Amino acid sequence: MRRKQILVVGYNGDACTENAFKAAYEVGLQIARAGMILITGGLGGVMGAASRGAKEGRGLVVGIIPQDSKTDANSFCDVVIATGIGYARDFVTANSADAVIIVGGGAGTLIEVAAAYQKRIPIIAIKNTGGVADRYANDYVDDRRTERIMVAASPIEAVKVAVSF
Repeated sequence: MRRKQILVVGYNGDACTENAFKAAYEVGLQIARAGMILITGGLGGVMGAASRGAKEGRGLVVGIIPQDSKTDANSFCDVVIATGIGYARDFVTANSADAVIIVGGGAGTLIEVAAAYQKRIPIIAIKNTGGVADRYANDYVDDRRTERIMVAASPIEAVKVAVSF
């Protein structure tokens, strides 16, 4: 049986808050403990914190990076997919996920969320982590209202919801 792949999206290193960093670390740790595979965009901020949490939880970490050199990935990635396609990699990350967890986030996060939304991939936003997570929690990305973005009060709750799909 194939292990579930959970994509964690959120702030990059230049905008990541301490609260989002802590939540992302815990999400990564819980994903590993649940026996799922963590997928991220492979860089810093939320991606790096979730990767570190999963790695410390002895999980498998896949980083799908926008650059063309594997050395650009954060040091916690076990598998690095160097796409060399810039923000278009956000469609690769979204299409690789069985569920998406949002921790804060800006415009890049919103690209991944919109791509997952279009594919009807379940999306869970962690409340009070800022940015995209707070803006779209318990709401829809557009007026078609195809998939409500679920809200979780904590990283543990977010992973429990992700496991249920």
